[in-house]
Amino acid sequence: MDKTNLKKEYANGEITIVWQSGKCIHSGVCVRTLPGVYHPKESPWIQPENATTAELMEQINLCPSGALTFYFNEKKG
Repeated sequence: MDKTNLKKEYANGEITIVWQSGKCIHSGVCVRTLPGVYHPKESPWIQPENATTAELMEQINLCPSGALTFYFNEKKG
């Protein structure tokens, strides 16, 4: 496993957040925008249940490095 380029996913049911460590420039935009979601010193460090899907999408679109992205989960039923 390449520890310099980890890829982790965190889901809230509607979307899945994808974080790629190799792209992260540690600008802190995520933590400042949604401090209830992003906790760099905790595990898991992203807790998407602490914001709405719209808030998450808006914040992810502000990520300057592209380390955070998201995709929509398939709806069941």
